[in-house]
Amino acid sequence: EFLPDLNWAGFYRIAPTKRENASELVLGPFVGRPACIRIPLGSGVCGAAAQSGTTQLVADVHAFPGHIACDAASQSELVVPVLRDGQVIAVIDCDSPSPARFTQADAEGIEALAALLATRI
Repeated sequence: EFLPDLNWAGFYRIAPTKRENASELVLGPFVGRPACIRIPLGSGVCGAAAQSGTTQLVADVHAFPGHIACDAASQSELVVPVLRDGQVIAVIDCDSPSPARFTQADAEGIEALAALLATRI
């Protein structure tokens, strides 16, 4: 396994909303329990990564302000933005039932995957 001890992994893409000049994250392919279908930018760990354009490595999701609990079993989370021409086009989200599951090395590996995906989607 590339990343063992996961209970959810997938993608959210940036999509326009019905409001003028607004975007949100929309669920794409994933593995795990059903997840939140839409997430406003800036909300939860995924929304924070999308809004800031930076990787979010969260050891304890319950301590993260505004965390969105799609699966109550999740304890830690890694969210990496997918950037094209400096703009966030999607995020890769990995959740674990173990606290502090993800390392900086995990983040760097998913960041490399995100860079590859940015040229393909």
